[in-house]
Amino acid sequence: MLHLKNICLASIVLVFLFTGCSKKDEVTEFNKPALYWYKQISSAVGKKNMDKADAYYISLKSEHMNSPLMPTAIMILAHAHMDKEEYLLANYYLDEYNKRYGEEGSYEYVEFMKLKASFLGIQDVYKDQKLIMDNIYNANIYLTRYPGSVYAPLVNTLLARLQMSQYLLNENIASLYDRTGKPKAAKIYRDKNSNSVVELTDIEAPKQGIIGKIFY
Repeated sequence: MLHLKNICLASIVLVFLFTGCSKKDEVTEFNKPALYWYKQISSAVGKKNMDKADAYYISLKSEHMNSPLMPTAIMILAHAHMDKEEYLLANYYLDEYNKRYGEEGSYEYVEFMKLKASFLGIQDVYKDQKLIMDNIYNANIYLTRYPGSVYAPLVNTLLARLQMSQYLLNENIASLYDRTGKPKAAKIYRDKNSNSVVELTDIEAPKQGIIGKIFY
């Protein structure tokens, strides 16, 4: 399931990368040294022109797949897209990095960054219920895989926020069903909370957004 999801996500993002740039951001140059494309990527990122940066990356990748500059370029783009709150694209580049250059020493960091990007990508808890559940699952997997990680405290905080958000979401939906005279439907959502690791008394709803802020 997760493998299929990653394939679908990569396909969507690749379509964006190849078709999403406007005419003015298309790269018409070719057969340039790897260092040239790397400098162009860095310059475009500095100017916050991510369409152009993505286009330059495609040129670097197509002309110099094995360049030692590729790993750094990918991470620059991942962080730049995250800074612009473009979390799907950030995750695309992080997946690219893991697929091509991931090794035991880097997986822990890259997987944490993927968790962070996915968490920050939650915009509407009512529309992103599946994303919340996926994040809870992936956070638990991370903590099992890297129990002594330096990022474990942040992942634990992220996980607690997600679990509280899911609890509040279930309670809000149950209350809505109560108000509309559907007690059986309300019970379904309260039963989901009966197995939760958090209790309503543990939760202080954030002032801005149900998820609240961890990283900023």
